[in-house]
Order: sequence, then C-alpha cells, then structure tokens
Amino acid sequence: MKLRMYLIIAFVISVICVAGFAFISTLISDQQIIGFDRTIISAVQGMESPGLTTVMKIFTFIGSTKFVIILSVFLIFFLYKVLKHRLELILFVMAIAGTAIINVLLKHFFHRVRPDFHRLIEVSGYSFPSGHAMSAFTVYVMISFLLWRHITNRAGRSILILFSIMMILAIGISRIYLGVHYPSDIVGGYLASSVWVSMAIFFFQYYKERRYNKHNKLLRNR
Repeated sequence: MKLRMYLIIAFVISVICVAGFAFISTLISDQQIIGFDRTIISAVQGMESPGLTTVMKIFTFIGSTKFVIILSVFLIFFLYKVLKHRLELILFVMAIAGTAIINVLLKHFFHRVRPDFHRLIEVSGYSFPSGHAMSAFTVYVMISFLLWRHITNRAGRSILILFSIMMILAIGISRIYLGVHYPSDIVGGYLASSVWVSMAIFFFQYYKERRYNKHNKLLRNR
C-alpha cells in the first residue's frame, strides 16, 4: 500500500509540474508572458533600498553554486557520520547533481536571454529556468525530507517546513530583485526541480521498501 501511495503521489506531482513547466515554456517561446514578468519585476524592484539590496545579495549568495557545494559537503558529512545514513547520502548527491545537469540542459535548450532593464549585479549565461531556484528547491526539499523522521514533535516539523519554504522563496525573489531573472524563470525552476525531486524520492522509497520486504522474506524463510 505504501509503495502504491508513493507512486500515485509522485505521478500526480510530476504530471502537474510537467504541465505547468510546459505551459510556462510555451508562453515564453511565444513572448506572451512578458507583461506578467514586467509587472512582478516592477513590484519587487519597487521596494529597492540599500538595506534590502544587501539582504537580497546574501540570499542570492546562499543560492549560488559555491554555497550549495559547501552546504552539500556539510550535509553529506552529517548524513554519513552523524545519522549513519548511507542510502540517504546517495539520494542527496544524486538529487543535487541531477538538478545541476537538468538546469544546464534546459538553459541550452531554451536559450532565453536574461532581463537587461534594471540589473543590480552582473551575471552571464541563459535565464530560463533559474539555476538558483532549481538548486534552492532541491536542497531545501531534500533537507526537509531527510530530517523529517528525526524530528518527532509537530512544532519542530512545522519550523523545518516553514524554514525551507522561506529559503526557497527568498532565494527566488532575490534573483528577481537583483534583475538577473524573470519571475517566469523562477517559477519554471521550481517546477522543473519538483519533477526531478519527486521522482528521485519515489525511486528511493521504492528501493527501500523492496529491500525491506526482501530482508523480511529471508528472515521468515530461515
């Protein structure tokens, strides 16, 4: 029953996110989402101030490849040495690496140029989907998934989920605020990562359940 539930959940999430990503990418290709993007950008950048700019630069650094690598190394050590999670370590590494590969492939497929009307920092590369949004979604969803069963009280779990949501949204918004991504780049990044992460977690749970059932069967046959 658990395996069937995981399959249904993973399938539903994947279908919804694939449909959403396809819809956004179609609007981008047809240049039909510029009005939406500019409206959101105007609202976000309309809050510009020296203090907020500093905060947004911090969040965008937290979502950078350099910081994600440092955080990943720490989490790998934590999973391996502290929690003694070998399988979870493999899941985490595959999720992060897969996200990076998928982002590069999608960027080179869509070739979307970054916005150029009000940049507060300079970056290179294509715009859609946002690499920061994809990596933030993957990292903090994986952190929540891996730490969930180690937190036994509802308050602790609520804090974990709220923290992860805040970090995902803050990193995405920082890219809009700093003028290096369209809002549709951010949404597209979240959707692309949702598909990958949901499938990675499903196959992980599938493998664990098969392994558990096989182990129990061997014990019964002794």
